[in-house]
Amino acid sequence: MSDEQFKQIVHIFRSEMSSPEDYPMVGVISLSLSTILERIEFCLSLGISDFQLSFPCWGSLTDREVDIFFDEICGRFSECRFLHYNLPRSQRVLTGADYARISAAHPNFVAVKYGGADPDPQIRLEMLLNAPELQFFFTEPGYASVRNEAECGLLISTASVNLSMAMTFFQARGDQLIRLREDIEKVHDTLLSAVGDAGHMDGVFDKILIKSHLPEFSLRLLPPYTSADDTCFDAFLSKVPMNWRPQ
Repeated sequence: MSDEQFKQIVHIFRSEMSSPEDYPMVGVISLSLSTILERIEFCLSLGISDFQLSFPCWGSLTDREVDIFFDEICGRFSECRFLHYNLPRSQRVLTGADYARISAAHPNFVAVKYGGADPDPQIRLEMLLNAPELQFFFTEPGYASVRNEAECGLLISTASVNLSMAMTFFQARGDQLIRLREDIEKVHDTLLSAVGDAGHMDGVFDKILIKSHLPEFSLRLLPPYTSADDTCFDAFLSKVPMNWRPQ
């Protein structure tokens, strides 16, 4: 999005998240570190001090460049708190050893969001064990793979279609946790099938999940990305298992 669109969206978001009990967090994504810094400064002027960071994805950052990235942001804005979105799309996925080093250097780096699709729970456990001072958030499959062994947060995605069932999943352990994960995988497969080749960006699927609670919510994405339409949305709702239907 353009800088002007970013400012407009943040203004609206801040007005909706204005209660003392609210903790608004803004994602600052750009190929330019200078733009990221400018956007943080703008948000600070509105009283927002929690941010989600993602690496510039023009080229994979080296170890030294990773440290420079966090030095420039966390070191400059010591009054803020930062969460890192650790995703392959950025071309550099951090490990538990990376997070141990970075968190030791920056106390205001406090959390990690990781939705990696790899099936090996050891990758997530390695993060948790190497950097226990950070709060890690995993999407449903990853959360279910480690929650019986370690404390972690849930980065809710597909399960948001039914918030009551999502809470049950969040609180579940043992066999119930595994069973509910299988349910969520079925809902996820239903969502992928309903969208088909209409779109591929995360926002396509996120918007359908939101629209299941807010019927007036738009499915449109900014060009050049293609979007799902009401036909996709209706196909999804018609095939969601009954116990996971939106409430």
